Amino acid sequence: MNVRKTMTIGGLLLAGGLTVGAITAAALPAVAETGTPTPSASSAPAERDPSQGGHQANGKTEELLTGDTAEKVRAAVVAAYPDATVQRLETDAEGAAYEAHIVQADGTEATVKLDESFAVTGLEEGGPGGGRPGHPDDDPATGTGTSGS
Repeated sequence: MNVRKTMTIGGLLLAGGLTVGAITAAALPAVAETGTPTPSASSAPAERDPSQGGHQANGKTEELLTGDTAEKVRAAVVAAYPDATVQRLETDAEGAAYEAHIVQADGTEATVKLDESFAVTGLEEGGPGGGRPGHPDDDPATGTGTSGS
């Protein structure tokens, strides 16, 4: 009887081990599919969120401003355009030292250009694609105002 008990227990342990192994083997592909994919050489780079900076031009990459520099740029922009809403502040890759992306009181997007001394040197009206994105008077095909504004 001892041999029978030993054989039964051994058989149950073996069956349990095989079951655990089968379950683990079945689950591994599902776990691998949910892991972080490895980038391939053929995959296209993800588009950058413009609110995070990173526009590139002339071999330069714009960077978001922080700290004292951001405060000085913001103060200069608010002084020049008190009714505007500042969206983001960054270095400029297209000639100026700094730029501030704003929305003017009429809803028009613009980019304020500043020099190294934090003096406003220019204003480029229109956001990406021009016009006032989402403004009810804008022509969706052109992104510009249809009411002459």
